[in-house]
Amino acid sequence: MNRNSGLLNETGSKNTGPHEVRMDAWISCAPFERLLDMEILEAENGQAVLTMPVLYDFVQGGGLLHGGALISLADTAVAMAIKSMLFPKTHFGTISMESTFLRPVRKGIVTARASAKIMKDRVLEGEATIFDEAQKEVMVFTSIFKVAKDAEIKGVTFKT
Repeated sequence: MNRNSGLLNETGSKNTGPHEVRMDAWISCAPFERLLDMEILEAENGQAVLTMPVLYDFVQGGGLLHGGALISLADTAVAMAIKSMLFPKTHFGTISMESTFLRPVRKGIVTARASAKIMKDRVLEGEATIFDEAQKEVMVFTSIFKVAKDAEIKGVTFKT
């Protein structure tokens, strides 16, 4: 996919939406995740593993992988763990997140290992740890997600 696709509208101005997104599958990368070159290695039973390369476009001025890119990888990994627990087309979103950076990343491929669990009602809790190529922890991440009203999670119906 061309990174510039969808950037300009019919008048030549930047296309600021709304946008219709067609995913390849329920558990697949959305346009932003593809932009960051993320790859889903696995996503099942509330667990997920994703990778992302450290590309020039992803580093900050000091040559380190941008913290926002790491957070995006962690958030996406948790989202894929959650998707593995939900029926396709279930709407959900992140409502809070916290991250702790442990060491910088300069090169290679980073790996996010994530898990998710049901807390109560329509609230899910997720966590992810990101590792560098030497399998050293570079960031830990926790988040809370909320599932849309009247949605099902593997046979459990939540009604508000």
